[in-house]
Amino acid sequence: MSNRLYHVDGELVPAEEATVSVDDRGFRYGDAAFETLRAYGGTVLDWAAHRERLEGTCDALSLEYGLSGSELRNRIDETLAANDLADAYVRLSVTRGVQPGKLTPQLEVDPTVVVYAKPLPRGGLEGEPVWDGPATVRSVETRRIPDAALPSSAKTHNYLNGILARAELEGEADEALLSDLEGHVAEGATSNLFFVRDGTVCTPTTDDDVLPGITRKTVLELARAADLPVEEGSYGLAEVLEADEAFLTNRTWELRPVASLDAVDLGGGPVTDRLSRLYDERVESACY
Repeated sequence: MSNRLYHVDGELVPAEEATVSVDDRGFRYGDAAFETLRAYGGTVLDWAAHRERLEGTCDALSLEYGLSGSELRNRIDETLAANDLADAYVRLSVTRGVQPGKLTPQLEVDPTVVVYAKPLPRGGLEGEPVWDGPATVRSVETRRIPDAALPSSAKTHNYLNGILARAELEGEADEALLSDLEGHVAEGATSNLFFVRDGTVCTPTTDDDVLPGITRKTVLELARAADLPVEEGSYGLAEVLEADEAFLTNRTWELRPVASLDAVDLGGGPVTDRLSRLYDERVESACY
């Protein structure tokens, strides 16, 4: 989209003029929280859940940014309206702002708050996926940062863990699958993992080092409501490779079938298709 507008610290500005200071702690240290959201028909799906998770990340960072949920939501709505977007990817970032170049953060915060959006296809029952096809996935040597080092539930600008994992792929797969330090399969670089075996929907537990994705939570709720057996546990890579079906979830992809993992064919299947349909129905009823 040409002439796109970004929302930077309360002002709508042209994308080419949207800047932050080189002294901003989000740039300097990754000292920032963010949420990836999706708007369908002008409605931000699961805003309350995203708001709650953003608060959790900021609590983990001891970052008090002084804006209410309604103020943040207004900035998102203004960004969508200014860019004439109804179906869109939305990213909301909150940094600790500009402070002296010292590692220790100051207590007084003048945050930097940025919202930007870009168009996506319609979702729901009449929609189409944003991905080109089922994902090829490869397990990587990079390990998921343990919760004891950086809270697994925190979505921060420090994304080097995922970047290093994706760099291992060297462009030969769509997604990297990380394991934790114990060797349990954790998650993708930007996605949660599900697999199906003997009709049971399985996913790595958030008791391990796994981000509690909002789309992940929705899929689990949909599966249980449909009386599908659900299991959250700790799994080795070999267990996933023996699955009948597998798929990835995140806010943008929704549910994306896994074509192969480490060159082993997996693919989607009837359970993946059913859950995808249920997800589309939920989006349709909630947003269109």
